[in-house]
Amino acid sequence: MKFRTLLGCVVAGVLASSAALAADPIVIKFSHVVAPDTPKGKAAEMFKKLAEERTKGAVKVEVYPNSQLYKDKEEMEALQLGAVQMLAPSLAKFGPLGVKEFEVFDLPYIFPNREVLRAVTEGPVGQGLLKKLEKKGITGLAFWDNGFKIMSANKPLKAPEDMKGLKVRIQSSKVLDAQMRALGALPQTMAFSEVYQALQTGVVDGTENPPSNMYTQKMHEVQKHAIVSRHGYLGYAVIVNKKFWDGLPADTRAILEGAMNEASRFANAIAQQENDDALAAMKASGKTEFYEPTKEDIAAWRKALLPVHAEMESRVGKEIIQAVYKESEKLGFKN
Repeated sequence: MKFRTLLGCVVAGVLASSAALAADPIVIKFSHVVAPDTPKGKAAEMFKKLAEERTKGAVKVEVYPNSQLYKDKEEMEALQLGAVQMLAPSLAKFGPLGVKEFEVFDLPYIFPNREVLRAVTEGPVGQGLLKKLEKKGITGLAFWDNGFKIMSANKPLKAPEDMKGLKVRIQSSKVLDAQMRALGALPQTMAFSEVYQALQTGVVDGTENPPSNMYTQKMHEVQKHAIVSRHGYLGYAVIVNKKFWDGLPADTRAILEGAMNEASRFANAIAQQENDDALAAMKASGKTEFYEPTKEDIAAWRKALLPVHAEMESRVGKEIIQAVYKESEKLGFKN
């Protein structure tokens, strides 16, 4: 009788422990620096929804937008230390990390359109870049699109020389620094979360952003002029802490990979529309005057900025630049 009682207690204890374990989900803290209603913000929420539904609650994704946890320069270290599990930093963030080849995405006018961009990110070039992150303790999962950037300032911007002498906020990127200097501007590296106030107070004169970022951060309220230059690209790489990712049960990891693939298709599908809508909303507000450049204007901007490609070969790598050129040429475009 005592044995049966003891056995019953052991079984009950095991069942209680199993139930507790089953009720304790795997938590993925997903931190990012932009607003929830941007393409990246919406894609992060889509991944959360799909991951939690498909794992039936075994995984819980906590999304922290708008630099709630970490600013630009802090978040990568937090990921490597395991303080957060997932990020979607802009591609410019990987140069300072030591993977300088990612700065190919920052080169002005290197992508003539999204078709060429997709050929790069979804093909061997993009996958090779993600693979380079593993030595940093990072697993690259996907590329998420945002859009092509526009220049803004508190003075009319039509020709490259209009940028001369302006203090312009940039991300931490040697390529973006060289880009601004090629225009005669004075680049100012600054965290994304600080840009609105810096523009408002005159700490910087202008900046560059896709329209969706400019609109959701209300930068159009503190910038009088902008040119729809589409001179550069801003995208993101979704990354996870490698040790955490490798330690997941194989079946759970497979489900999350499927959820990420679907969230990525969603992100890349909505990016263009989100930027178009943001640009239209800013134009309608009347707070910023937007200049649509002519073909001659774009030719002048390209002439001023394309030398940055050769200048940055020693940093970014001639091989990776040529690989992007080849993808462009396959689709009938030439740099």
